[in-house]
Amino acid sequence: MKDLCRSWLSEEAPARRLAVVRILVGLYATVFVAIRTFHWLDVARLPVRRFDPVGVLGGLGGPLSPATVAGLSGMALLTAVAFTLGWRFRWVAPVFASLLLVLTTHGNSWGQILHTENLLVLHVIILAFSPADVAFAVGRRQPSDDTPRHDYGWALRIMTLVVVIAYVIAGLAKLRNGGFDWLTGDVLRNQVAHDNLRKILLGDVYSPVGTWLVQFGWLFPPMAIASVFVELGAPVVLLGDRWKKAWAGAAWAFHVGVLAFMAILFPYPISGIAFVSMLPVERLADRVTGWRTRAGSNRPVQENR
Repeated sequence: MKDLCRSWLSEEAPARRLAVVRILVGLYATVFVAIRTFHWLDVARLPVRRFDPVGVLGGLGGPLSPATVAGLSGMALLTAVAFTLGWRFRWVAPVFASLLLVLTTHGNSWGQILHTENLLVLHVIILAFSPADVAFAVGRRQPSDDTPRHDYGWALRIMTLVVVIAYVIAGLAKLRNGGFDWLTGDVLRNQVAHDNLRKILLGDVYSPVGTWLVQFGWLFPPMAIASVFVELGAPVVLLGDRWKKAWAGAAWAFHVGVLAFMAILFPYPISGIAFVSMLPVERLADRVTGWRTRAGSNRPVQENR
């Protein structure tokens, strides 16, 4: 039973794949922290009565001061860079994961919970406790043996399982809230129309494509079926590499459609970083290495005079 659980929860992967996933997730997280800091500071200045702590901060008696949020954000940015570089990873990575969890939770404790951040935070936490610094890490020698091992694959499998669970829950929520009408009726059409109309009335960014398409009712049942098919079909990634690539492409296209029809951006999936745990991304490192080798070989050789 132990071996069965190990083989299902883990997969063999080269150290380079886990390292490239660390770098890609770390780069995204670094940019995320740099941009999101302004929002965290803005909500920290809201009236205290609006603070309603959630998650790991559920027992917090009051909000963090703007100065504290600024300090934590600065530390998060520095540790995010170290996380990406793999520098002193075993110490720095858990610190960064904790800071990211606290800052995003505090930002969500003011009346609006942004579930679009969940995947990123969970992926950072998983990577923080993995050997993601074995390859391509500052201060560490590149390993000579890059044989795929379970030691490097378990974190990737758990990251993938987190993605699968998130999408399945989203698909079940659609069916629970909309019932069978979500697939055959006007639930999706009404949702697109309502969301865009609300944004127009509030002066927010809306989708001209979505507002134009709502006149064609026959388009929306097939799109609703496709969306639920993608979300509930997420477990197919556990069947093999071809299924992983196919589903990741379908999920990415799904988010492009949401952006086009409702002007709702899910930046982590749209960037593709949300799906890198299920792809052979070490090939990116091979391409960079090959490019550097070719660039070096094409340099003119200076003659000795």
